[in-house]
Amino acid sequence: MHHPRRRLLARAPACLALAALLALPMAGPAGAQSGSFPSQPLRMIIPFGVGGLADISMRLVAQRLSDRLGQQVIVENKPGAGGVVAANAVLTAPRDGYTLAVFANGTAISKTLFKLPFDAEKDFTPISTAAYFDLVLLTKAQGKYPTLASLLEAGKQRQIVLGTINPGSTQHLSAELFKSMSGIQAMTVPFKSTPEVLTALLRGDIDVMFESYAALKGAIDSGQVTAVAATGHKRSSWLPKVPTVTESGVPGYEVEGWNALFAPAGTPPDRVARLNAAVNQVLQEPDIRKRLESLGTEARGSTPAELGQVLRRDVEKWAGVIRQAGIPVQQN
Repeated sequence: MHHPRRRLLARAPACLALAALLALPMAGPAGAQSGSFPSQPLRMIIPFGVGGLADISMRLVAQRLSDRLGQQVIVENKPGAGGVVAANAVLTAPRDGYTLAVFANGTAISKTLFKLPFDAEKDFTPISTAAYFDLVLLTKAQGKYPTLASLLEAGKQRQIVLGTINPGSTQHLSAELFKSMSGIQAMTVPFKSTPEVLTALLRGDIDVMFESYAALKGAIDSGQVTAVAATGHKRSSWLPKVPTVTESGVPGYEVEGWNALFAPAGTPPDRVARLNAAVNQVLQEPDIRKRLESLGTEARGSTPAELGQVLRRDVEKWAGVIRQAGIPVQQN
């Protein structure tokens, strides 16, 4: 006959094991919440239409991010002046790292140019830069200005006409910055679209146009136009023979466009770190770097802090250009 006390002692290990098992589900979700991110598809909201440089380049990044994260990254285009529609879509979603915003250097411009219902610096958390690109200054092939130096020399004698797309765009403000830094006589004329600017250049209505390489690659390759200078801090790999504006006679002039990934403020830091690591891994993949280069962009990641500095720097830079050009604040 077994003693009751001995029976209880014999059962004690089994009871303790059962108690431990019952406790596991209670601890599980808290651990899974931070450790298994992401556990569902993510959304990447782009404030531009389908087919543009930001859309194509960020879709390439999103595709590879899906592989890295083990969850689909769904790209949604929500264009609108100042990026308001896209920003609202991100800010009204849960701040859990599953809804992300694509910002560009235009976001920095918009802060001064538009009355916005959001503050890109305060309402969003930087994740990483993704791609950088410069603009090119183009003249008519076999025209009067085969080099930027010849254009600058002419600008001392008469008014040069600079053509760009719509007021407040990076292209337009780059031309305004060029006008102020070069000290030449110049007038900036904005058009509605890139094809309209190109037509004006070929017709002789303007002397030089400012645009991205991706937008004018066909005209450059076909010999319609000549790329006389690039706006970056160094020569690009896609146009290695084209000097920078600084090299060509305007010291200190530099304009770099960029695309980057942000999350809404309040997103858990460990999730921001996870996304940052994944983006930087994607941007180191040789085929991604090559495909982005073919679009006239350089794959370049960053830390969240570095991206925050880039945004602050460009907000200040373009605010000064907008004020000097006398461009009024636009209503959305």
